[in-house]
Amino acid sequence: MIENLDTSLVDWSRAQFAMTAIYHWLFVPLTLGLGLIMSIMETFYYKTGNVFWRETAKFWMKLFGINFAVGVATGLILEFEFGTNWSNYSWFVGDIFGAPLAIEGVIAFFMEATFIAVMFFGWDKVSKGAHLASTWLTWLGATISALWILVANAWMQHPVGMQFNPDTVRNEMVDFWALLLSPFAVDKFFHTVISGWMLGGAFVVGISAWFMLKGRQTEFAVKSMKTGAVVGLVSSVLLWVTGDIAAKNVGKHQPMKLAAMEGLYNGSAGESLVGIGILKPGVKNVQNNDEAFYFALRFPKMLSWLVAGDANAYIPGINDLLKGGYPVDKGIAISADEKIARGKSAIKALADYRIAKSNHNESEAAYAKAALEKDFEYFGYGYIKEVTDLIPPTGLTFYSFHVMVLLGGYFLALFIVVVLLGWKNSLLKHRWLQWVSLLSIPLAYVAGQAGWIVAEVGRQPWAIQDILPVTAAVSKLPTASVQLTFFLFLLLFTVLLVAEIRIMIKAIKKGPNLKTKNINS
Repeated sequence: MIENLDTSLVDWSRAQFAMTAIYHWLFVPLTLGLGLIMSIMETFYYKTGNVFWRETAKFWMKLFGINFAVGVATGLILEFEFGTNWSNYSWFVGDIFGAPLAIEGVIAFFMEATFIAVMFFGWDKVSKGAHLASTWLTWLGATISALWILVANAWMQHPVGMQFNPDTVRNEMVDFWALLLSPFAVDKFFHTVISGWMLGGAFVVGISAWFMLKGRQTEFAVKSMKTGAVVGLVSSVLLWVTGDIAAKNVGKHQPMKLAAMEGLYNGSAGESLVGIGILKPGVKNVQNNDEAFYFALRFPKMLSWLVAGDANAYIPGINDLLKGGYPVDKGIAISADEKIARGKSAIKALADYRIAKSNHNESEAAYAKAALEKDFEYFGYGYIKEVTDLIPPTGLTFYSFHVMVLLGGYFLALFIVVVLLGWKNSLLKHRWLQWVSLLSIPLAYVAGQAGWIVAEVGRQPWAIQDILPVTAAVSKLPTASVQLTFFLFLLLFTVLLVAEIRIMIKAIKKGPNLKTKNINS
């Protein structure tokens, strides 16, 4: 690993990866959401033979294609950064992390590339059924692509199905199915993909509202808005279900993240949930949780019930996690200081093992290997210098989590209103709703980005939970080179984003190729 590391290198490497990921995630969820909605619309065409649905599907398909192309470009750069900026990470866990990424490239990417060509250029060249299949398979390919990326990320949150090989100093996969079917992987896949469906629904509802405000193609706008709202409503309900499961997984395997999400410093049995609050900056070692807030609206015992299914369950806070001594499934939790000590012991045992092996001393090698295996679950703690380094950025994690939850409730309410008014055929009568729908499009992106901030910032300082901190995962590069590429990528991605927005606006203004008259409803 790296000794005497320049901390600014870690900060810039993290900033570059975060910036790339943020830009990439502007495109991925819309690909997933629009892919589903355009497939549903083409299914309507296949069932009814009504050319209206064919042209409606083609309009949203055009926006899908523009977004898809830019998303691929940003995703490729993101994957290359594992080798350039995080080479120690890639070496340490490449056998595991590389497998789902390889499957994603070989199967999902080629699947998308094959069927997207038929989808765009196969109209009137293949049968209606074959074209419909290509559209669904394009969306399925994008979803499968997301699956393998999310499996890899879930493994970083909760590493399973692996065994450390001290001879190669690498973690090796021993159970592929444990990796694929871990509770973290299953829930992360559904929660993230469904959030893309929700964003797609919000996007279609918002763009349809723009057509209504302009008094253009109102039949197209009304039917598109109804379809988008139904997809959005179903997605919003499912997001609450998968979000509840995610909270339980985080509470069990990433308690420090959960404490940061709630601004919880001192835990208790029957812990309350913060519905909304304002944290005091720089708060440490508070004796009462209320001291950490300027204001907090709390729901008594709700956090214990949501996380553990027991209103009286003990939920540890940040200070508890550092001090230890609270009850856990295995007995009593040890302190952060003890974890660091045992991590250093594991690192020393690895060094002793390699020396013994080089000297062909099998008995000493066996002894050192046993010591390593005993403390390997704390291996990453050996690279932590101060116990306070184990605390993630609490303010950013707390606000991101609560923004995500509040926006989730907002979109659930919005979709309910749109569905009800659509059922009453009165969407064109409510200009306020049309404006709200249009202006809500950016909020859907904010909700998705906030979720990823919770997942990644809340996991800090870990690249892989408990096993590898970011300080030991980074490549040994000149900081100046990372700074240079940061700004180059920032410029490149900004240009791509501006170009995409301009092309999409042009396509939206042109509208669908429909001869239908405007309607009043």
